[in-house]
Amino acid sequence: MQTFPSMYRGFMDCSVRTYRTEGLRGLYHGTVPALLANVSENAVLFACYGFCQNLVCHVLGMQDPSQLRNYQKATAGSLASVFSSLVLCPTELVKCRMQTQHEMRISGYKGIPHSTPWSIVCHILKTEGVCGLFRGLSSTWLREIPGYFFFFGGYELSISILNRSSRDQPGAFVVTVSGGVGGACFWLSVYPVDSVKSRIQVLSMASPTGGFLISFLHILKTEGIATLYSGLMPTVIRAFPSNAALFLAYEMTKRTLTKWSYNQN
Repeated sequence: MQTFPSMYRGFMDCSVRTYRTEGLRGLYHGTVPALLANVSENAVLFACYGFCQNLVCHVLGMQDPSQLRNYQKATAGSLASVFSSLVLCPTELVKCRMQTQHEMRISGYKGIPHSTPWSIVCHILKTEGVCGLFRGLSSTWLREIPGYFFFFGGYELSISILNRSSRDQPGAFVVTVSGGVGGACFWLSVYPVDSVKSRIQVLSMASPTGGFLISFLHILKTEGIATLYSGLMPTVIRAFPSNAALFLAYEMTKRTLTKWSYNQN
């Protein structure tokens, strides 16, 4: 829907037509690189989040990350995304190209024979070199750095509001709801940037594309600003439960490991 906004009337139309033409398997194109993208991104993101919180503490002259305010924690999350983008970009590139192969073919683009993650990686390395795997990296940074400010900011603010009557650690329900809020805040704040990134990563498969600014201005001039929000609804629908589960798993794992480490000592 992002790359070919005029091809589908909406979320349900895209879902039904994909199922009719490609079957259930068509709805799962790009699953393997999507899993790799999420695992690698979140592993680096949350590892660096703790490091960046300590860095912000050091810069501000604080002793402990618990002293940080919500916007300062959001800044730490924004800094962490600089590093997670480096592992996210190549896997997301492969995912985007796998998911749009059917649309590329029916739109008249030639030479789209690669259908597996590995064949796409090999084709990129052969035709574009290692740098080709980082196609759209600047756009990824433009999305991730501000996006994760709102992501962690929305999460921490929601935690503060929902848990303000208690001095205990937030429970599973509060963490789950706050995680969903953080995910929704991320996509609502940077979705147009993601639309441009997706176009760059997909259409560069067939022919050279301009950078982020050129692509952004071209879309505004030829298709209008509404096009940049094509596919927003399914993205937010996906973001709330997935990030709710993400933060719940993160917080529960962190508490379990902290408790285990304390008992060992």
